[in-house]
Amino acid sequence: MSVEEIKKYYDENSIKEWERLDRHPFEFIFTTHIMDKYIKSGNSILDIGGGPGRYSINYSQKGCDVTLIDLSNGNIELAKEKAKEYKVNFRMYVANCLDIDTIELGRYDHVFLMGPLYHLTKKEDQIRAVKLAIEKLKPNGILYCSFILDFAGIIYDLKNGPGYLIEDLGNQSTKGLIDSIVTSTEYTGPAFTTACFMNQRQIEPFMQQFNLEKLHLFGQEGILSLNENQIKLFPQDEYELWIETAKKFLDIPEFLAFSEHAMYVGRKVNLNI
Repeated sequence: MSVEEIKKYYDENSIKEWERLDRHPFEFIFTTHIMDKYIKSGNSILDIGGGPGRYSINYSQKGCDVTLIDLSNGNIELAKEKAKEYKVNFRMYVANCLDIDTIELGRYDHVFLMGPLYHLTKKEDQIRAVKLAIEKLKPNGILYCSFILDFAGIIYDLKNGPGYLIEDLGNQSTKGLIDSIVTSTEYTGPAFTTACFMNQRQIEPFMQQFNLEKLHLFGQEGILSLNENQIKLFPQDEYELWIETAKKFLDIPEFLAFSEHAMYVGRKVNLNI
């Protein structure tokens, strides 16, 4: 991973990243549905790699004490603009997720690590990012880690075609991504930036090395990602019915590949016994 590559991408695409959750609303709906089981007004949140701050602003509006960190100056500048627009105030830092131990941040009830793990392409860096995030948690605090699933590319081609798969199959990177699905491994290589796509079977074994008690492993788009374009056009009552139905299936492991992103939620285990 080139840090400059990631910074350049988000500096140039901060507005696109902000608007991403308008184009793809199910991720935000289902992710906050799970988060809201644990996050209460007055809680403290550290949002590491939180982009232009969609989740930071949401929880600031709900009365949480939020700190946002992102690698991209462009994302942080847009987050400042949006915070003013939404009349909220929270701390913001431009920093690499691997360097947060150099910032006086304190400890938090909740830590989000929702972007870095698919931009960090070396396993040792992914491990360090999770360990640093856990260090920033209070005892019994909760960590929320996101992964891009390797089936995400197939979902994208299916819902946006025709033509996408034909083009992608001529690309060696896509062939590698397909192979990772077949072999239940991960793919690291070119995508929107250089990125790591995790097979759903790899997430829990990876997270088991940390002092966390698993609470959830769920698909952040639920079962709706493949039919996203269709469902967004449904009448409002049917749209909402699909959302409520999909919420019932979020924690079922067999449905993880229906989503483009997966989130592991774990509670910090107090080892000072």
